[in-house]
Amino acid sequence: MTVHDEARFNMVENQLRPNKVHDERILDAFMRIRRELFVPEALRGVAYLDDDLPLGNRRYLMEPMIAARLLQALAVQPKDAALVVGAGVGYEAAVLALLVRGVVALESDPVLARIGRSASVDHRIASVTYVEAPLHLGHRPRASYDAILFGGSVEFVPEKIAAQLAEGGRMAVVLRQHGCVGRATLITRAGGVLAQRVIFDAATPLLPGFDVKPGFVF
Repeated sequence: MTVHDEARFNMVENQLRPNKVHDERILDAFMRIRRELFVPEALRGVAYLDDDLPLGNRRYLMEPMIAARLLQALAVQPKDAALVVGAGVGYEAAVLALLVRGVVALESDPVLARIGRSASVDHRIASVTYVEAPLHLGHRPRASYDAILFGGSVEFVPEKIAAQLAEGGRMAVVLRQHGCVGRATLITRAGGVLAQRVIFDAATPLLPGFDVKPGFVF
């Protein structure tokens, strides 16, 4: 067992399981994806740290426990189509790819997208499609999505992204106002109506570009 293998095992057993992550599919996916390949080389030694990892330009790789609980809340199925908004280096998209039919990884930073593509190749994951485009628009050409995950906290969910959630779909996002504690929230669509439920508190850093409200859902 390598140092990274041991760190991955400890992440699952000491960070995820004790913090209400009980879905064995999620735990197995986190065990299979080599997180150290999804960060810049300088961060590989701390890839499994129980914290948000700074990637530069106000971007972060989400804390493993927060990501795992958000993914668990999505309750994805093998036939689902998923969208990750602000996919960054693609770690959560890769985990999702082990659980669903296909994933669109939406990312505006080409450097982060390049890391994600390379790590996906290393894992032989072909079901993640990287799209380099503005985050606040979502990705309408592949909509609608059964599951939508945000790779950071936002002050609001843009209407254009909410409109891409399928009937019966689930969206997991940390909603956070400046200076306030974030609220990990599950948003669902049923009968054409969106409803939300707070799951837990989370201090997830804000995604750039979602700190104004030109039109919002929640």
